[in-house]
Amino acid sequence: MGFKVAVVGATGNVGREMLNILEERRFPADEVIAVASRKSQGTDVSFGDKILKCKALEHTDFSDVDICLMSAGGSVSKEWSPKIGAQGAIVIDNSSAWRYDSDVPLIVPEVNADAVTGFRKKNIIANPNCSTAQLVVALKPLHDKAKITRVVVSTYQSVSGAGKDAMDELDRQTKAIYSLQDVEAKKFPKRIAFNLIPQIDVFMEDGYTKEEWKMMAETKKILDPKIKLTATCVRVPVFISHSEAVNIEFAEPITPDEARDILRNAPGCIVIDKREPGGYVTPYEATGEDATYISRIREDATVENGLSMWVVSDNLRKGAALNAVQIAECLINRKLIQAKQKAA
Repeated sequence: MGFKVAVVGATGNVGREMLNILEERRFPADEVIAVASRKSQGTDVSFGDKILKCKALEHTDFSDVDICLMSAGGSVSKEWSPKIGAQGAIVIDNSSAWRYDSDVPLIVPEVNADAVTGFRKKNIIANPNCSTAQLVVALKPLHDKAKITRVVVSTYQSVSGAGKDAMDELDRQTKAIYSLQDVEAKKFPKRIAFNLIPQIDVFMEDGYTKEEWKMMAETKKILDPKIKLTATCVRVPVFISHSEAVNIEFAEPITPDEARDILRNAPGCIVIDKREPGGYVTPYEATGEDATYISRIREDATVENGLSMWVVSDNLRKGAALNAVQIAECLINRKLIQAKQKAA
């Protein structure tokens, strides 16, 4: 007998992608329910060849749910994840609400799957920030080989990371520019079409943005608290997939060829690194794919043991929906949970 899975936030970009991935990966679910806000109650969402009608979160009974994939925002998760967890469902949360809680595992299965065992304290497991997820997938195998001491990362993040309204704004602004109409910015602080915005999330007292702080804090929690990381996060006029220019300093020597070989054999990584025009991956090619793509691996001769590389991944998949489903698969494969109906 399979599991009962609830997808909360099923009408959003990530929620819809969660439903797609559950179907694509033939997740062992006997029943999948779609849950959303009260205003979205009754909205149709696709699940394979089925149509699911969204239930309102406030009116949903989770007592027979085994796994809840939560993608409804931080404030909703802060209120509802403990309630759902108290009913015995395992909540895998995509927001930032629980990432920094010491009683909540922050998991990227290719990187720190063993840490998932701590979920029983609150029945909540956190998904990392989308830009962090793809970064640590690329860093982990290199850290195991030569011990990373410092990372400098500049991100080029697509508008889908800010939700459907942000994607609509890029579309609307682009059309307005071509038709010589006024360009209106609502979702972003400045125009995003044909532009770059060096701000994601709010500014903090030290001048970093919250997005940049998330990358620092989450990399330490997932990978190694001794790693020093500094980030500059930039929103770019791309619909889907985040890109990152990553500079890494190691405690021990490592060559570009060694790094390529290691990453080619690392889980979740695909290396495409030809030193010729087009011999690298762009956001367009990564969209709809599960892998974290790594290109332009080269020596950084300005430090003793340094490498630079280019990392690209679909932020709606590996950065959010896919990672959540992989966490659920990890729980099942390690026999850490059992379907309630079966257990009964």
